[in-house]
Amino acid sequence: MRASRVAASLYGARAAVCEMPFATVASDSLGGVGGTCVLRGCVPKKLLVYASKYSHEFEESRGFGWTYDTDPKHDWSTLMTNKNLELKRLVRVQTNMLKNSGVTIIEGRGKVVDPHTVSVDGKLYTAKNILIAVGGRPSMPDIPGIEHVIDSDAALDLTSRPEKIAVVGGGYIALEFAGIFNGLKSGVHVFIRQKKVLRGFYEEVRDFVADQMSLRGITFHTEETPQAVTKSDDGLLTLKTNKGSINGFSHNLGLEEVGVKMDKHGAIVVDEFSRTSVDSIWAVGDVTNRVNLTPVALMEGGALVKTIFGNEPTKPDHSAVPSAVFSQPPIGQVGLTEEKAIEKYGDVDIYTSNFRPLRATLSGLPDRVYMKVIVCANTDKVIGVHMCGEDAPEIIQGIAIAVKAGLRKQNFDATVGVHPITAEELVTMRNPTRKVRRDAADKAKMKDEATSQKLEASAFTYALVSSFIFVVIVAGVKVMCRKIRAFRSHQISQATRIIIVCKGGLFGDSTTRVHHCSVVSQSSHIFIYNSVLVHH
Repeated sequence: MRASRVAASLYGARAAVCEMPFATVASDSLGGVGGTCVLRGCVPKKLLVYASKYSHEFEESRGFGWTYDTDPKHDWSTLMTNKNLELKRLVRVQTNMLKNSGVTIIEGRGKVVDPHTVSVDGKLYTAKNILIAVGGRPSMPDIPGIEHVIDSDAALDLTSRPEKIAVVGGGYIALEFAGIFNGLKSGVHVFIRQKKVLRGFYEEVRDFVADQMSLRGITFHTEETPQAVTKSDDGLLTLKTNKGSINGFSHNLGLEEVGVKMDKHGAIVVDEFSRTSVDSIWAVGDVTNRVNLTPVALMEGGALVKTIFGNEPTKPDHSAVPSAVFSQPPIGQVGLTEEKAIEKYGDVDIYTSNFRPLRATLSGLPDRVYMKVIVCANTDKVIGVHMCGEDAPEIIQGIAIAVKAGLRKQNFDATVGVHPITAEELVTMRNPTRKVRRDAADKAKMKDEATSQKLEASAFTYALVSSFIFVVIVAGVKVMCRKIRAFRSHQISQATRIIIVCKGGLFGDSTTRVHHCSVVSQSSHIFIYNSVLVHH
């Protein structure tokens, strides 16, 4: 949506968005303006997270003197009704934003039929550029009884609260739903293939969040995957587990037929400018499986618009992207993990803190907070911050600015803290918990690799300059032979353009891309295809 709005409002392009009719649960024929985040992801999920946290807060309040004549009760239908009313309001807001920006909305299911044509329910639309931003679909294991299983779309729109629920998966979405249903007083069992939850996160937080969630009553079944689901006559579901596998993305958008390359998981392969293997087709967001976060997709769309319309080739910047897991307790992180930091920098200092926050001192609950700051020992730059505990996502947004700006640990140390709050700990950790130093052999290897890269760069530069001199000399000889000064000037100008073309080609088809963008920026029509029909 952002790409189409900016293209139309800022660059005056003719832009269209293809989207399916609104529904709270997506399908092959239903979707809605706003896409995954607004309708079936961030927004409804966060509303349910808010609802589920009150039960824990009621428990906390008893330690602060609050008493209740009866246990608080939750009305599921009220939550679902109010949630759906808010989603409908947001759809109206998003629709008006598109229309007010001059974007045409084409309702229906789109399918790419060639590099410049999209079919929407049988009607053909042509464009110089097509953008694919359809998100990702929850994967369902191919097992007997799978028809009795719901995905995360349906979990956001249940008509009643389940007494007991099995969540299959150990990623951040699975943990978020586990926390939601646990907080709303369902019995929750989480089944994961791995030994630990949150593969790809740093080790300490994987253990910490699992322990904290277990203390709240969630049961984890590790190294188990579903084998079959059976349903009894009285409607009771039984999950049988064993080791198995789960598939990845799915599209059915006609992309393979027009030559768009996919990886082994079904994600669209793009270059550093978000261009697919077909020059006129682009892709951003979860469908490319780069960094699967809504703000990242928005950033990628903004970079794409600059590339196509602004004659300003812009690569999406995926460095220091903050992220959050709205589990209970939640997680916030930005920058490198300890393992990646050691791999990249060699010598790092690790600062950690595991403490009981002031809020938990009177409640009697076992709530704790974990923090970790990773610092490059050679530069003192803070290269990673990780946190698990209440308000972690809110705190990490501010810290992300510091990490992105390249602030040093001494800047953190010189900052006066706000007392007494949880985030204060980030500016009061003075002594490293441990110092990691790469041995001499590894350092020598890193130095050799760096030297080799510099030599390769020097050789490349030398070859480029030599090519430039050679072409200019050849052009000069040709000009002298013609003995016409005015014509000579024209030919040297042409030779200079040839050099630019050669230089661009050496950098991976960037010249073709720049030339294409300069043409498109003069175009009066672009079709931006943004049919959001699937999701995380």
